[in-house]
Amino acid sequence: MDHFQYKDGVMHAEDVALPRIADEVGTPVYVYSTATLKRHFRVFREAFARINPLICFAVKANSNQAVLTTLAREGAGADVVSLGELMRALKAGIPGERIVFSGVGKTDEEMEVALNANIKQFSVESEAELEALNSVAARLGKIAPVSIRVNPDVDAMTHAKISTGKSENKFGIAWQKADAVYARIGELANVKAVAVNVHIGSQLTKLEPFKEAFIRVIALVRDLRAKGHDITHIDLGGGLGIPYAPDAEVPPAPSAYGEMIQEVMGDIDCDIILEPGRLIAGNAGILLSKTIYEKRGENRTFYIIDAAMNDLTRPAMYDAYHAIAPVNEPQANDPVVADFVGPVCESSDVFAKDRKTAPLKRDDLVVIKSAGAYGAVMASTYNSRPLVPEVLVDGDRFAVIRKRQSLEDLLALDALPSWLSDDED
Repeated sequence: MDHFQYKDGVMHAEDVALPRIADEVGTPVYVYSTATLKRHFRVFREAFARINPLICFAVKANSNQAVLTTLAREGAGADVVSLGELMRALKAGIPGERIVFSGVGKTDEEMEVALNANIKQFSVESEAELEALNSVAARLGKIAPVSIRVNPDVDAMTHAKISTGKSENKFGIAWQKADAVYARIGELANVKAVAVNVHIGSQLTKLEPFKEAFIRVIALVRDLRAKGHDITHIDLGGGLGIPYAPDAEVPPAPSAYGEMIQEVMGDIDCDIILEPGRLIAGNAGILLSKTIYEKRGENRTFYIIDAAMNDLTRPAMYDAYHAIAPVNEPQANDPVVADFVGPVCESSDVFAKDRKTAPLKRDDLVVIKSAGAYGAVMASTYNSRPLVPEVLVDGDRFAVIRKRQSLEDLLALDALPSWLSDDED
């Protein structure tokens, strides 16, 4: 469920009419619903009430500090993959003890800042990273809490570009090597094994791959404990999908996911960390755009809108489906079939092909749905298009939580070398 619904023939975000946002902020613009963010987080938390896990929101899904602060006040921790994400989480009020640091390429600087922030754990993804982390911790006189991310070689049955748990993926350490890596941790003075973690991919629509991976992890934890490692918690990652297309396979509900995890856990005495991202934020946001032109080609009709692939990359990168709807509720049952495209000079700048829609005219507003995750965070300034703003709605009020980048802001990022400057003699 989300809170983007028609009221009196006009789509609203909660109690705010979307044309009001378009008038005051302009388009394109990302719009997020506080009520949806909170509802999704609470539904997920309630699915695990019996085991009370640490729920670390995957910041890479949506890193706006207003979104992070909203979730922090609900009790969320953070799963971060860069120094920037770490700083965003800390600034949003998420304490270090509720932050886990993932990612395959942590730098010494990132390790140092995270150690000084006393984070919950480092999810280590290679032997080389382990050695580097030990050296940084030694220099600071600290002990780094470590969880090895194991790669269980499980097919997540999702898009190839968001699969992370197969042997050919760059993520994690092969589960067959995990025993040796944990043994090495025992030899190092400034790292301590506290957990095992796994994350096999994103937008999963079946529970079976999760279950297969989790069973392997539980077995590994039992083996490591038998060998003297003090494993206190298990990080099961994220990846549960959301419904994008109306006729697509419906992902399992959080309640079913929770029941499966509790079944797999059995009587093992471990705390649990979970890292949802898309599940919390995906359907809590839309990209609001307007029609620039209708273009009738030889065989196709195109609606050219003012949003583009640089604003929302998923359709171009993943061939991802996003529902598109007019802001004014269609009254007549006379749909047309059209492609929704953006202004960027690329044939891949397409949001939808052969999509049934109500007829549109110039300046009609449309929403691209399910854009709250991996939307604004993946945006770029390709074609020198400034980054678009983000808005957060709460009931009948809204605020701009990231202003629209101006062309002056964008151009000011460039600098001429002295030999190209008009001031040079």
